[in-house]
Amino acid sequence: MSGLDIPEVINASDVTEWNDVVDILVLGAGIGGCCAAVEAATNGANVLVLERSAAAGGTTCMAGGHFYLGAGTAVQQATGHADSADEMAKYLTAVSREPEHDKIRAYCDDSVDHFNWLENLGFEFERSYYPEKAVIQPQTQGLMFTGNEKVWPFYEKAVPAPRGHKVPVEGDTGGAGMVIELLVKRLGELGVPIRYEVGGRKLVVDDTGAVVGVQYKDGADEGFIRATSVIVAAGGFVMNPDMVAQHVPQLAEKPFTLGSTYDDGLGIRMGVSVGAALKHMDQAFITAPVYPPSILLTGLAVNKEGKRFVAEDSYHSRTSGFVMDQTDRAAYLIVDEAHMKRPEFPLAPFIDGWETVEEMADGLGLDRETLVSTLDRYNTYAAKGEDPDFHKSPEFLAPQDRGPWAAFDMSLGKALYAGFTIGGMATTVDGAVLDESGSVIPGLYAAGACAANLAQDGKGYASGTQLGEGSYFGRRAGASAAAHI
Repeated sequence: MSGLDIPEVINASDVTEWNDVVDILVLGAGIGGCCAAVEAATNGANVLVLERSAAAGGTTCMAGGHFYLGAGTAVQQATGHADSADEMAKYLTAVSREPEHDKIRAYCDDSVDHFNWLENLGFEFERSYYPEKAVIQPQTQGLMFTGNEKVWPFYEKAVPAPRGHKVPVEGDTGGAGMVIELLVKRLGELGVPIRYEVGGRKLVVDDTGAVVGVQYKDGADEGFIRATSVIVAAGGFVMNPDMVAQHVPQLAEKPFTLGSTYDDGLGIRMGVSVGAALKHMDQAFITAPVYPPSILLTGLAVNKEGKRFVAEDSYHSRTSGFVMDQTDRAAYLIVDEAHMKRPEFPLAPFIDGWETVEEMADGLGLDRETLVSTLDRYNTYAAKGEDPDFHKSPEFLAPQDRGPWAAFDMSLGKALYAGFTIGGMATTVDGAVLDESGSVIPGLYAAGACAANLAQDGKGYASGTQLGEGSYFGRRAGASAAAHI
């Protein structure tokens, strides 16, 4: 079987026995599915969750624990960072490809309320700020910049504010698992069962085309569950080689994939089986950070032509996205002796050091004259605190004129890139799935990585978007489904 196969649709009239009847059936117990289930049950619905794996969380449990939130959260206020829904919306609009303004507006307007809802699960984001340039806070600091808010041209389009809220768990992986544990506990209090190692396989529709249930698989057993609404929150498709090759070939080549075993796109393909439109399927988050330490960002990134191509202080996935656009997807970060430090976890490996720029050009296989010219131009303006070509922040501008020079390899296949998919089903602001004509498919909702919500491309993504929008729009889907019982 191909990973591109679309599941067959079952007509309700062919179902001879329903094993269960519920108001709302949720497929997937990650951040989107759990939040949808909690909100639906809170609004009085009879809810059942199916989870293909043996535990809740899915890819969410691999995340470091950033939630992209703003508009004046308690952490922003406590740490002296002014923010507003308007500025947050301007920023998200600026970094989005084909922005859906109603979704951005709702997400920003409700961001403080959503922050409070998350804390009401039973934890608090630490009221502290981490000021350094890093992929994630090293300890339990509650807030840092996790996007391109301070990067040109975005700082001209919206007042920068840090919005990366991290759950109070040390380390850069697994922090979001704490939130999943609290959501599962809340579901237990609400009387919502999660059936583990049970997966939805096919959608059931009535004669009008409305989704009215799911065929599931429980080990060797199969059965049918009837539901007024089905919320598909079964993850992305990064673990499906066929879908990746078709939609995001840049992820197919060499990166390490960030996903759980069940991020195979089945939920998305189930949606397609009943006519769901897909959006942004060609977009992926892909990154191999060259920092920390942030001093390395004073250096310059050059391609095989020996030319700069990006502001080096960009958020790491933005820089990586531009690397993917270069010849052979190759790039090198160059620093001089005064700014050379080895990363503690070098995802972009150190290549070598050279006494002269010409020797470095030879060592990297670059044109001598071009590299010398590139470095001279950079150094001339950096000495004045200027970068007319890419507008890098003065904070990260410094002449690289004190040899010897070192280079790190940012090339795909040499640097350790990791990535996940961004595309999914087209939905309304309330998570209802849309067909190609823009009409709602009755009875079907999508949340989390199955849905295309905040339509940032790989170069505009900010850490915390997946957890932030997955939890927020999951809640909206649950509330809307409950209102249509």
